[in-house]
Amino acid sequence: MRENILSIIEKYQKDHRRLMDILIAIQDTYRHIPDEAVDILADQLDLSKVDVEQTISFYHFLSREPVGKYAIYLNDSAVANISGRAEVVQAFEEELGISFNNVTADGLIGMWDTADIGMNDQEPAALINGAVFTKLTPKKVKNLVAGIKAGKDIPDLVTEIGEEVNGPAALSTMVTNNIRQKGAILFSDDYEVGQALKQAIAQTPEEIVTEVKQSNLRGRGGAGFPAGLKWDFCRQSGGDEVYLICNADEGEPGTFKDRVILTELPKLLFEGMAIAGYAIGAKQGIVYLRYEYRYMQAYLESILQELRDQNFLGKNIAGKAGFDFDIRIQLGAGAYVCGEETALIESLEGKRGEPRNRPPFPVQRGYLDKPTVVNNVETLCSVVQVILEGAEWFKSFGTSESAGTKLLSLSGDCKNPGIYAVEWGVTVQKLIRRAGATNVQAVQIGGPSGMCIGPDQFNRQLAFEDLATGGSLIFIGEERDLLGDFVVNFMDFFIDESCGSCAPCRSLNVILRNKLLKILDGKGTNQDIDELYKWAGVGRVTNRCGLGQTAANPILSTIENFRHLYEDLVETNENFVSTFDLKDSVAESNAAVDREFVLPHKTR
Repeated sequence: MRENILSIIEKYQKDHRRLMDILIAIQDTYRHIPDEAVDILADQLDLSKVDVEQTISFYHFLSREPVGKYAIYLNDSAVANISGRAEVVQAFEEELGISFNNVTADGLIGMWDTADIGMNDQEPAALINGAVFTKLTPKKVKNLVAGIKAGKDIPDLVTEIGEEVNGPAALSTMVTNNIRQKGAILFSDDYEVGQALKQAIAQTPEEIVTEVKQSNLRGRGGAGFPAGLKWDFCRQSGGDEVYLICNADEGEPGTFKDRVILTELPKLLFEGMAIAGYAIGAKQGIVYLRYEYRYMQAYLESILQELRDQNFLGKNIAGKAGFDFDIRIQLGAGAYVCGEETALIESLEGKRGEPRNRPPFPVQRGYLDKPTVVNNVETLCSVVQVILEGAEWFKSFGTSESAGTKLLSLSGDCKNPGIYAVEWGVTVQKLIRRAGATNVQAVQIGGPSGMCIGPDQFNRQLAFEDLATGGSLIFIGEERDLLGDFVVNFMDFFIDESCGSCAPCRSLNVILRNKLLKILDGKGTNQDIDELYKWAGVGRVTNRCGLGQTAANPILSTIENFRHLYEDLVETNENFVSTFDLKDSVAESNAAVDREFVLPHKTR
């Protein structure tokens, strides 16, 4: 083992900042991170064992215990649940004779619950050794398990189980991109790779920054910060080295637009990164790719090499003397909070993905304490068309405060889930019709961290001045239990994904979830609803990152817009007293140790 570990470390030049790559490589080799590997890493990388162990413990896809030669991670999102996940779970457990979150006795197969994997438009879906299996059914599960037991390779199983194999030959995946509506900006028929880059380097970096500022292009990841202004702040920071990071860690349940861009438009993205690199003076670009999209890594690497061969990346790009810029891909390892830019930077440096205190901001001190711009995938793609067509052309789309178009991920209870490119300003009602959704009870805007609205608000617009969104809408039919099927699932997600640094996020979300369960169990009162709403607002002002500040939104927005659902569940009899049931509360622990419940004796 030692020689193998040393070889992996050497591959990354013994650089402790590449700890994530090293750990993923070890996980791939041994299906877990052995104790001996931790010792070797600490010694060779000049780290403490605690440094190594805390990084491993933070990420979902890194494990100190074997996860199985074939590790099955089944998505447990709300949409997966309403799409037949329970039947798929039952089929897996019957075929393998074990329950989820366990490994078969022979160590061959492990089955694990996992958070959203970016496949909301084709659920139920699972990752098996990095490959994606979509639209699973009990029949597919039976064939899949039989193939695994027969020793078949995962790529062969993708071909056998999949109804069709999609994407470029270099990708070969079951994942379909479901592009339902193309827009004029990202999906332009006139796009020719390198054209915008050549046009950009004919101008000064300052002119490029000015053009992007004048376009009013705002970040497409959710926060909506003006891209050109961020670039300008970075240039003014005066650092001797500057970095550009592309945030491709879309982990918000319901969002999958970046998955489609990375598959369909990787050259557009990489060209946008090169233009951004030129504008801010960066020589290194990094794509932080969520682990769930690892299946496309080799394909993206091949595209990068193609661009290097064409001199659109590398040294003296497109003949511009001194313009050196290249891109590498960094895998995450399963942590939603790494979508927050400072947590992402921490992860890039081989650490736990815990958000940093701000200021300083990344444009001042980011990756390796150097000025760093972090932009979303869609934002960087939009830059290309801003340069090609100009700021005024870009502003001709959308609204006065929300320029351009927006790529949306639509899923849930609808006939046509998938990707829709629309102009900012489109109403929710129009999207409901386009997606073929009927009898809609609610729409979750912007994923669990966003807002849940009812029919009386379906005439509202998607725009930064009204309903801002990072890019997803989940349609919830009237037949669904909005609170039980969705809000509880969303709260469980935020509890699992919290980094645990801030007490309100670490503890209060659990309290909120438990109080919600109390109401759902018929043991709540109107006072519980009031307390739930009051307490849920605490995180907005006390937590330091976006995850913590918005984690209670599933409860807050549903109380605001669907309070009647809560009130229908509570006991209104004035003689009803919501009490603590000691026997019920200890029932689980008593069963675990085979102990009979006995009331304590009173003592004087």
